[in-house]
Amino acid sequence: MDDKAGKVSERNSQLAEAVALRAKAEPVVWTDSMLQALVRGVRGGKWHSLIDKVWRKETLRRAWERVKSNDGAPGVDGQTIEDFERHLDSNLERLSAQLRGKKYEPKAVRRTWIPKPGKAEQRPLGIPTVADRVVQMACQIVLEPIYEHGFAEQSYGFRKGRSAKDALRRVHQMLKEGKRWVVDADLKSYFDTIPHDQLMERVGQKVSDGSIHELIRQFLGQEVVDGEDRYQPKKGTPQGGVISPLLANIYLDPLDHLMVEQGFEMVRYADDFVILCDTRAEAERALKVVEEWTSDSGLRLHPDKTSLIEAHSAEGFTFLGYHFHEGRKEPRRKSTQKFRDEIRALTKRTNGRSLDRVIEDINSVAEGWFEYFKHSVQSTFRRTDQFIRQRLRAMLRRRKNLRGMVNPKDYKRWPNSFFAGCGLFSMEQARKAILQSLF
Repeated sequence: MDDKAGKVSERNSQLAEAVALRAKAEPVVWTDSMLQALVRGVRGGKWHSLIDKVWRKETLRRAWERVKSNDGAPGVDGQTIEDFERHLDSNLERLSAQLRGKKYEPKAVRRTWIPKPGKAEQRPLGIPTVADRVVQMACQIVLEPIYEHGFAEQSYGFRKGRSAKDALRRVHQMLKEGKRWVVDADLKSYFDTIPHDQLMERVGQKVSDGSIHELIRQFLGQEVVDGEDRYQPKKGTPQGGVISPLLANIYLDPLDHLMVEQGFEMVRYADDFVILCDTRAEAERALKVVEEWTSDSGLRLHPDKTSLIEAHSAEGFTFLGYHFHEGRKEPRRKSTQKFRDEIRALTKRTNGRSLDRVIEDINSVAEGWFEYFKHSVQSTFRRTDQFIRQRLRAMLRRRKNLRGMVNPKDYKRWPNSFFAGCGLFSMEQARKAILQSLF
């Protein structure tokens, strides 16, 4: 009876797991029988014959829908989302035929540069063509559940049903439980330095389909066009590529599991991670393990951005935009600076838009920022509201041809209640409403 009960319990557990995976898998590819096979484990532990699921018109059409919803700029061929959609059926048929006949060749990736918040540095972004984004998305739809099924619990980035907020909650919980030391780690140029051969070895641990391997190698080897420069990457996977986040998680997954085996509490979001420890000695051991693993894996920790920090000190540490220090958390300086720069751009004294339109645009930015940082200390929102109203008063002064800086008279001309009456979103009031709802 016990043996039977155990088998029933195991089957029920597998069924529950398959149901959970259903929410993360596209039904155009992942049938119930495939999901159950994923949970039970396939013969030899590797999946074969997957390329036929990539080139299916149903898969490519679903991939197109997801690419369209993400929007994005055109690649080197100049083709926009709208251009591709005008001849959607023929475009999808062409991609399907090319993949079936092993004649598919991705075009070059257009590299652009976007500024890093609060820095003079810029971050590279690779933009594939729309057609290549569709093929990458189809490949991701097929592969993602296979790897997602084994990803470690403490990995939060680029995973369905998980978010940066979940990672931050885990960090907060660890601090509440008494973790006092933090390994604040930064992988130097992670996406651009992933070794191709070692990445393909990790892909091959679960998927043995040679056509899938060749397709991924084509993505990794796409020529990069950067202005007038063109080159063939020898390592890395471009930030901006549809399948790059999945490949990045696959490569770091062994580190996640190693930290669990060693008993360390790591929280990772993509290439950004912290390890929370009870003592400095434990943090030193954790850092040594990470250093050895990254060295063996062809990666490098940033020497200036990796450190051991006492969690509750005045210095504290930053993670996913938050600054944790002295038992408090608030937006890190760069996050605040980026937000204020956005508000400055919306409230230029010479802009000709109506006050209602300006406030509407401010609210759109402010509400999103508040939603992410609403767990910060209360003073954060009072200061931010004051800054926004100050910018609006300066704009309104200019419209009245008043010279000089904002002064006490302006607070009487345009009191806080004036802006509230115009519908300006107040972070301070929104935060108070949240606190009141807790009691």
